[in-house]
Amino acid sequence: MQHQKVLNYIQDIIVNIPADWLNLTTHRLDIYNEKLAKTQFVTQFEKLYSAENVSTKALSELPTAYDYIRLGHPLSSVLEWTIAKLNNLNTENVISFSSETIPVLAVLRTNLLASRNTRILYTESLPKAFNAELLKSVYNYNMEVEKIQNLDQVDPFDGSTILISNHENIELNIQNENIDFYVNLYEDLGSVLLISGQAKTSFISDIQHVRRRETIAMTPANCLMALKAYADQTTFSTDNLDTKSHKTTVKSIINDINTTSGDALVASSGLSMQYAIMMGLIDDAQKEYPGKAIKFVVPPNCYGGTNDQARRVAACLDNVDIVDLPVDGDNDMVNSVENVLTQLAKEDAIPYIIAEIPTNPRVEVPDLENLKAALSKERQTPTGDVAIAPVFILDQTFCPNVQFLSEDGILSGVKTIAYVSGSKFPSGGKCTAGYCVANTKAEHLIQPIATHLELCDNEATALQYQILAAQMPSMLTRIADAYKNTRAFVNYIQEVLPEAKINFVSEELAAQGFTPSVFSLDLPTKGNTDEEREQYKRALNLRLINLMITEIPNESKYCVSYGQLKGCYWTIPATSTQGTTKEGDKDYIARVSVSPDLDLEKHKDVFLEFVEGI
Repeated sequence: MQHQKVLNYIQDIIVNIPADWLNLTTHRLDIYNEKLAKTQFVTQFEKLYSAENVSTKALSELPTAYDYIRLGHPLSSVLEWTIAKLNNLNTENVISFSSETIPVLAVLRTNLLASRNTRILYTESLPKAFNAELLKSVYNYNMEVEKIQNLDQVDPFDGSTILISNHENIELNIQNENIDFYVNLYEDLGSVLLISGQAKTSFISDIQHVRRRETIAMTPANCLMALKAYADQTTFSTDNLDTKSHKTTVKSIINDINTTSGDALVASSGLSMQYAIMMGLIDDAQKEYPGKAIKFVVPPNCYGGTNDQARRVAACLDNVDIVDLPVDGDNDMVNSVENVLTQLAKEDAIPYIIAEIPTNPRVEVPDLENLKAALSKERQTPTGDVAIAPVFILDQTFCPNVQFLSEDGILSGVKTIAYVSGSKFPSGGKCTAGYCVANTKAEHLIQPIATHLELCDNEATALQYQILAAQMPSMLTRIADAYKNTRAFVNYIQEVLPEAKINFVSEELAAQGFTPSVFSLDLPTKGNTDEEREQYKRALNLRLINLMITEIPNESKYCVSYGQLKGCYWTIPATSTQGTTKEGDKDYIARVSVSPDLDLEKHKDVFLEFVEGI
């Protein structure tokens, strides 16, 4: 009876879901309490269920779930709630993934750090991409793998036991006390991990963090398909999309934009792509330079996901370390690269540099000729051997139109891999898929990266390919139009509030092709002490954002995004994109991203209202 009530409620939810639940890829910070991010949505959704309220208005007023959409979103939360209800579990014990293999890797990672054994059992087959040998040799994970016929004969095990099974229908059975984790594979949709028993709740946060940093939750579209199957009590089915054609189109456009000819890789998100890059490079380094130390050089104040993921990889591997690369404000990227590479040559280490150009959030571009010289310079080890040349891993999300990788590009002589977050300009905010491509000098590295993208089952989904195929042909035009609006808005702000410090590219850099549509705004402040001045500025940031989203609710959003199709997005990097960055490296400034389609005059008027109210 209880199960039928749940299924009936889900049927009604499907009819009434808000459009944003299916289409929005970034989270609204005005209805987001980070401390309650993993519980608040479900707690209030449960109240609607108890009241049998399924109105679209009530659903749309629920707080942001997790953080769109990597860690989770409304539809993944509802799917997890439904499965938990049907299996008498706490909602937090059910975690959905777009990947079939990552839930297994999440348990393996947690057990590695806890020196705990892992046993993997499967009934029909392992996920297609599962590769135990690579997981042991590259990821440092340890496991026993065994196929079983009878679930009633699973012996106790000193460690964690995972059962992997294929479920074409909705029947689940999680009663075996000797099985700790159930990974249910939903073909072409992803997977769902069920964590049994109260004793296993210590895993939940760690597994959620893997989903946040190395993959994504099951996508909204796929969660909806799964919910429909549950509600109708039918087998799972997927849309029949022309993925082969879409994939060909997307990869061709990526090569055209970057003037490259090698294979382009497309992942479920920017961080999924970065994870494949890191693990692929580690795999390659182990083969090419066995025994040598691997150093990932990362700006300490860069995007929090990049920063956190790099350190999470290093935590699992004895021969991998993170080296800071100061790049913003008073620090110069070129000098930092020179200093770091000189030091790593003395250590005879393998240098992999991850950097954003322009930087985030200060939107700075280094002297590219000097950067090329620093990256290309031949250095010696203490024994007189030639030091290992760096691989430059370039996050060019802010300016995916700049042709760093061309045969005559500024970095043509440097092994360079460029990657882009697809939730920004490539899709215009319609999906999270990200991509990477290499220049000729680094093209051989694409194959090991592809191997690990496949191993993690983190390739873009069929719908993501379809969205990119539709959106990417207009990307360069949208970049140009958005830049024009941004330059006009920046010029206006400088005119009416000259005391503010604006971080944006110069006209000279724009002429070179650096035409981002994001700028950071360091508002004027006052007070008698540094603390008073900082607190005043932080309050002023929020005052500005709240005025904008209140006065222009259809266009101005308090969101983390960039490259959107419409409107103007505002955020404070220190409280969103820099989340896990060390406190001293965070930027408590306003970051503004402008689209090619917005009411610019209205935004000017409201900003003037803000200035007059200071």
